[in-house]
Amino acid sequence: MKKPVAVDLRKRLIALMTLSDFPKLHCPFIRQTFAVEKEDWKKHGSRLGLRVPEVYLVVEKINPDYQWVMDDSETIAVEKLNGTNVKIMTEKGRLVAIQNRKNVIDPLQILHGKTFLIEGIFQAIGRGYVKEDGEQAGEVIGPKVNSNPYQLPVHEWYPFEKAVKDLRYKSFNEHDRTFDNWSSWFKEGLVSRYFTKRASKLGLEAKVMAEGVVFYNLKRRTEGKIWMAKLRRDMFDWYYNDAIKIIGYDKNGRDETENQEKFD
Repeated sequence: MKKPVAVDLRKRLIALMTLSDFPKLHCPFIRQTFAVEKEDWKKHGSRLGLRVPEVYLVVEKINPDYQWVMDDSETIAVEKLNGTNVKIMTEKGRLVAIQNRKNVIDPLQILHGKTFLIEGIFQAIGRGYVKEDGEQAGEVIGPKVNSNPYQLPVHEWYPFEKAVKDLRYKSFNEHDRTFDNWSSWFKEGLVSRYFTKRASKLGLEAKVMAEGVVFYNLKRRTEGKIWMAKLRRDMFDWYYNDAIKIIGYDKNGRDETENQEKFD
């Protein structure tokens, strides 16, 4: 029995709208798996985003191929927004494709599904963030995403290109790039630049910590080398210590090296 023409047409359209997935970013430090106390996990695991009683923490060992994060003066640190990754494609001012990671989103579906993504994109259009032509990647943030840490009333799509320009930590190169320095910075001083800019406009005194940073090196990009990496606050042991006991963690790590591809 032949499939309805409409079904075949929809599949072909989805194939045409499929964009490349955003490349997976790795951490400049080696990460290792550590078990946690199960009773602690049962009480606090959900709040801390732990699906199983274990954590995936950084240790004081450089991830092979990421020494440039520590050494290259052209490496910059940009706030990693706590949202969901969305790519869009425009042609002559028309929105022709939307993709949330590997999930193709129908730009014309405005009543069902993840309509907050559409809202975020149209908010960005109103702010002038969307280009006339081309593929752009960014992060949708707002009320329905990761508990809305930025206290937004509506959703917003924020392009990564704009983040590199406006959410860069300009003091990054003024400090030694060491494990301990970054651990202290992430714990006490990594304040969200996005929220700080918003709070200043609204007269708010609240402070929100950033999720982490993305390291960029645009020179390496032109050379065809690895040019991005990420580091989040939840990759450090202190992120969990107030609520969950981590079994056997030592910042020097174990001799074994786990497959880094398995970590998010």
